[in-house]
Amino acid sequence: MNAVAVPELAAPALDAGKIALLGKLVDGLGPAELYWVAAWVAARAEGRAPAPAAASQASSPLTVVYGSQTGNARRVAERLVKELEAAGLPVRLLRADAYPQRELAQERHLVMVISTQGEGEPPDDARGLVEFITGKRAPKLPALKFAVLGLGDSSYPQFCAIGRQLDARLAELGGTRLAPLGEADVDVETVAAPWAAQALALAREALKAEAPAARVPALHAVPSVAAHDRDRPYPAAVLANQRIVARDDERDIRHLELSLEGAGLRYEPGDAVGVWPVNPPALVAQWLDALKLDGEQPVTHAGRSLPLAQWLGRERELTRLGRGWLAAHAEAAGDEALRGLLRPEHAVELAAVLEREQPIDLLRRHPAAWDATALVAALRPLTPRLYSIASSQAAVGEEVHLTVAVVDYRNQGEQRWGAASAFLAASEEDAGVPVFIEANERFRLPQDSSRDVIMIGPGTGVAPFRAFVQHRREQGARGRNWLFFGNRRFSQDFLYQVEWQQALKDGSLHRLDLAFSREEGLQKTYVQQRIREQGRELYAWLREGAHLYVCGDAKHMARDVHAALIEVIATHGALSSEDASAWLAELLQQGRYARDVY
Repeated sequence: MNAVAVPELAAPALDAGKIALLGKLVDGLGPAELYWVAAWVAARAEGRAPAPAAASQASSPLTVVYGSQTGNARRVAERLVKELEAAGLPVRLLRADAYPQRELAQERHLVMVISTQGEGEPPDDARGLVEFITGKRAPKLPALKFAVLGLGDSSYPQFCAIGRQLDARLAELGGTRLAPLGEADVDVETVAAPWAAQALALAREALKAEAPAARVPALHAVPSVAAHDRDRPYPAAVLANQRIVARDDERDIRHLELSLEGAGLRYEPGDAVGVWPVNPPALVAQWLDALKLDGEQPVTHAGRSLPLAQWLGRERELTRLGRGWLAAHAEAAGDEALRGLLRPEHAVELAAVLEREQPIDLLRRHPAAWDATALVAALRPLTPRLYSIASSQAAVGEEVHLTVAVVDYRNQGEQRWGAASAFLAASEEDAGVPVFIEANERFRLPQDSSRDVIMIGPGTGVAPFRAFVQHRREQGARGRNWLFFGNRRFSQDFLYQVEWQQALKDGSLHRLDLAFSREEGLQKTYVQQRIREQGRELYAWLREGAHLYVCGDAKHMARDVHAALIEVIATHGALSSEDASAWLAELLQQGRYARDVY
């Protein structure tokens, strides 16, 4: 999302009560509606008589709803809305958790852009809406025209499962497809761009009988100070690149500090940094060796001509194995065993291969004669990696800090790497790392700084909570802060140990519960066990209005922590498991339970 500079506001002429009322009035409005309100107010200020009735001429606008965990779905939806507005079509944009479910029965034109997480789950901001649409209370929709774009990652078996589910359900409820279901992989634009163009054309046709959107005075956007975004990353100088685990630890975890000086980039605690990586040169050499190809050979693809080694190093995904690449390689190798993995009855085996293997592993075990041009066309484009920000700008100024677990291991005697983590680990001071800021609207500290905060972040999942504690310290927040942290060994990978100890001393951290699973002489313990042990007080904090945050591994940790939370709520709230689950789901809907999981 392009950052938009907001002009410095003068001291408000309104008191706090009126400002709060104004906030409530505009809450939930999309960009088009906010622009209309701004123009209406400007007309009033100039003594002109605005005509609010004109807005009602657009009796049936097109609604665009997005559900996004990492920002991709939001970005696609926002771009589609801009294109619809530019075409003069009446449109509104809503995040899934802001969509008024009661309006679905009257909806006439609906576009949904939604991602699928982990094992076929909706993003947190869309859970309520997905449950409503797929549940018994969903209304019949005979007058609805709809289109669904699903986003996913084909390295997971349940690729775009939520998009498929919603597309089928809306049709089952009587809706008519405005456009066919779109399914975008991690190289989102390959599918999203043509799908959006088709949806725009079909939306024009569907809405041509509608009255045009209200005309409002032109508003001139303030030129953006932040000229850097996903497509124009900022080359951030490396200020520090420090290993923060013991020398004899088998894992390498880094603390990086990057300079944003002069970039105009702003971020909030809870946001992420996107990093555009370069594949390790040694990995590119492995590919060229396995395929017996010349890295200097020029390859033309999509109107661009580059040496093959440059395609592989900077343009193509080499470390993440997806279903599409596996299928293409199975055909190139003529390998029935690989083809068989793609059959529905082998879903479990496929999931295991996609999780543990890299594409180079298939090249080694299942040789195929690829030519350079076909190879570049078959591989997915390289995509940025997102890292939770481990700093508050209130504390560090024009810097951003990251906590990075370096993927670096051996498989059958040959080295394997993670693209971004290896790139960052090798980045020397003053080197330029291409970065951008990815906002995470649902992972925000409470606006009321007197609220208590509970943070659960094992391993590198502790990164955003370093930012939270820094920010609350700078705020002078009156609310208490409670951190649950876990890792393998107290003596080797207690990340930011000195900082947490200092935070306990200065009062910016009020409680710290630790769990270590491999510390010699200590019983194996995980954070979910600590949650159960401290369940009575944790539940009391939640009952008193605390906000709860979880960050880290989605497949195991987040699921286990969620189950432990339900158990705590059921036990100490005297509820059934079902009612405890519903109570926690309500916290999620309210924004008091937020997860940043990957």
